[in-house]
Amino acid sequence: MSLLETYRGTVYPWHCDHMNHMNVMWYVGKFDEATWNLFSHLGMSAAFLRQHHRGMAAVDQRISYQQELQAGDTVAVSTGIVSIADRKIVFFHEMRNADSGALCAVTLLTGVSIDTRLRKSCSMSEAAQARARELVVVHKLPWPV
Repeated sequence: MSLLETYRGTVYPWHCDHMNHMNVMWYVGKFDEATWNLFSHLGMSAAFLRQHHRGMAAVDQRISYQQELQAGDTVAVSTGIVSIADRKIVFFHEMRNADSGALCAVTLLTGVSIDTRLRKSCSMSEAAQARARELVVVHKLPWPV
């Protein structure tokens, strides 16, 4: 199974720090946008989550920075799932320079499905779990999983 493209964008000058590199907060922000695109792909769109009083909570995130990005660079984020369980999903994003293909950053995230009224973990829908299983890949990451 190949990775799913979940984000594409550009580094703007205001994303850069005093060293003219994209600041850490923008890596996290772009990964966050990719996450919501992943969840939408799995059938857990914002409308679905609101309608069913569900949400997703990040409980762990690791980031490995590989290569700097600068203003004007275009980026592409691709996503794969490491594992899926009833209430928990472990997935990763790879951020690459869209022009050169160079790997710029990788993040590994663990998310838990929650009932937003009870504020407790709950099962993800069977449909979302099934779609997630289709995206499970074996992939070399900077950390043991």
